Amino acid sequence: MGSERMAPDVFVRWTRWVLGHRRLVVLCWLVLAVAGGGTAGLTTSRLGKTFTLPGRPSYVTDARILSLYHSGGADPVIPVVSVPAGVDLGSRANRARLGALERAASVHGRYRVVGFTGTGDRRFLVAGGRSTFMLVFTPPVGFGSPDPAPSITAATRASLPAGWTVQTTGSGVLQSGTGARAGHGVLYEAVLGGLGALVVLALVFGSPLAILPLVMAVVAIPTTFLCLLGLTALTVMNFVVQFLIALVGLGVAIDYSLLVTTRWREEATRRSGDDAVVAAMATAGRAVAFSGTTVAIGMIALAVLPVPFLHSMGYAGFLIPLVSVAVALSLLPVCLATIGPRLDRYRLRRADSLSPPWRAWAVLVTRHKVLAALAGALVLGAIVAPVADLRVGQPVSGSLTTSGTARAALTTLERGGVPSGVLNPMEVLTQQHYASRVATTLGRVPGVYAALAPSGPADRRGGTAIVTVLPAAETGAAGGQATIGRVEKAASGMRGVLGVGGTGPETVDLDHAIYDGFPLVLALVSLLTFVVLVRAFRSLLLAAKAVVLNLASLAAAYGVLVYVWQQGHGSRAVFGLPAAGAIPSWIPIVVFAFLFGLAIDYEVFILARMREAYDASGDTSAAVVEGLSRTGRLVTSAALILTLAFLSMSTAPLSFLKILATGLAAGILVDAFVVRSLLVPALVALFGRWNWALPTPVARVLWLRDVPAAPEPSAAD
Repeated sequence: MGSERMAPDVFVRWTRWVLGHRRLVVLCWLVLAVAGGGTAGLTTSRLGKTFTLPGRPSYVTDARILSLYHSGGADPVIPVVSVPAGVDLGSRANRARLGALERAASVHGRYRVVGFTGTGDRRFLVAGGRSTFMLVFTPPVGFGSPDPAPSITAATRASLPAGWTVQTTGSGVLQSGTGARAGHGVLYEAVLGGLGALVVLALVFGSPLAILPLVMAVVAIPTTFLCLLGLTALTVMNFVVQFLIALVGLGVAIDYSLLVTTRWREEATRRSGDDAVVAAMATAGRAVAFSGTTVAIGMIALAVLPVPFLHSMGYAGFLIPLVSVAVALSLLPVCLATIGPRLDRYRLRRADSLSPPWRAWAVLVTRHKVLAALAGALVLGAIVAPVADLRVGQPVSGSLTTSGTARAALTTLERGGVPSGVLNPMEVLTQQHYASRVATTLGRVPGVYAALAPSGPADRRGGTAIVTVLPAAETGAAGGQATIGRVEKAASGMRGVLGVGGTGPETVDLDHAIYDGFPLVLALVSLLTFVVLVRAFRSLLLAAKAVVLNLASLAAAYGVLVYVWQQGHGSRAVFGLPAAGAIPSWIPIVVFAFLFGLAIDYEVFILARMREAYDASGDTSAAVVEGLSRTGRLVTSAALILTLAFLSMSTAPLSFLKILATGLAAGILVDAFVVRSLLVPALVALFGRWNWALPTPVARVLWLRDVPAAPEPSAAD
């Protein structure tokens, strides 16, 4: 059966219309790309700089504290002051000096300071009175905002008596000590990813045709930024989306164009002119359309969760495949029909997409399908195994910088008996006349190191007061979240308590917002993907297998995240950063949303070709060999391109972008080289003719017409 007759008429009619309006198509995309590039600076300047969680109790409390006290919702900066031997900071003579230091640390009253002189609590004195610490509460620091820690340290140091020293710590200061804020701009990363992609494309095509998929990405990325500019007028978009659009968009746009261009090159050996383009679009174009749909479906997970900054990533994630598919189905056919033959005139290899090494691999897998399936399952199982230890939440202090003044200051506190939980204090907003009673009660809650009543006018505003609760354990450490839960439960039943805030409670609320409804979201995304794939493959079994293996690839990505970042095997060697101890709460869900769709791309690429071969021959083994031998090199090359894009993202500022890039890159590599290149062909060969079964009632429900009758099974089946 000819490939054009197999495909839905809509792809043929659309391609012929595009080719009949070439100048209009090129002009439209040129205008969109230039407009997107010209307004990119405006777009990025309108992106939100913080991660917020409106409507949740902790966020509401922190927002109220920020409004009243101009601080809150961020972990404090902690100056640690030390004095020479023989000096007792707790003596009456030195209290005035400490008071002066606390006033200096407030930087002219800009920040709220909690310390020994205000509270009179001797737990602020350590090392026999030779050191003391202060909690300096600042507003949240957004991406690109100035870090307040240097100014606090400088102001404190300027007020020190002779012989006294100050070192500053805190979760933000420790994080800065990792170097995670250093990095290049998004343009640099996109160019870096593009150069890596060009190398892979040159190896794939062996001709100047390699530049064409990259040109499609150059058009798709600024156009997506133009769409993003429109979205910023409707809702707040988080700054992370610029990295996703530039780098995920780079990989996706190239992957889709690579698939269509490779098929066109093959069709051009037996068809001429526009007919080769139409034939390529009728097959590879159809696969691209289904692939883009599955990526967009994955974004539902981010769009429906009650977390606004994830919504913005979902919207951006939806735009990426939408624009990339549009470019691949309109501008690319025009380029192939006009300049494609000239670009491919001088090539180093024949144009046929069949790869002898991949054909040999496919034959080996089908001959030993049981052994291949077991080997693939064992490799995948080993990669997935660490996921049993997955812990989401804030990184613990031990996973941040292990040297420098911030670490030395924290060590001084810990040696003096101060637990590291002081890095993540809770702020309990109360009515003023209940504050002391609340502090006394919360101080008795198990897991609380200290509960400090308001220490002065700075802790009392508008009829309210702040009780500062210092937990013994950090939020990300064992028992940290349990302490938060106990404090919130105790506070909820007390008169005068208006709310519990701080980064710890916000982290707990974020976890609940993301993961309480995640099973339902996972089921919804899986079901919608299954339906789309049934239409794409015209098979129930192939669609179900694709969804299951996709979840396995996702689990593998989580396993790599745990192994590299949570446990620290390679994070320092590769990225120069210590183990995080925990994975930031939102990263697993973002990895799921993007990876679920991106991994399905490769399933569609491979199985669409296997389906085509089976329809022609009725032999499953032959279909596996034909499909994999023609798509194996394509899929692995596409995976390498996408991986290079993610590695470029890992050079971006902030450690969580490096963690996110690692998860996405690992998932793509495992999916392409273990799942799609080994498990998929082995399982298809094992299932035989059952792969191709589609009951007539199901075909009718899904509006599938002209489903070919299954040929009689061959002896191989």
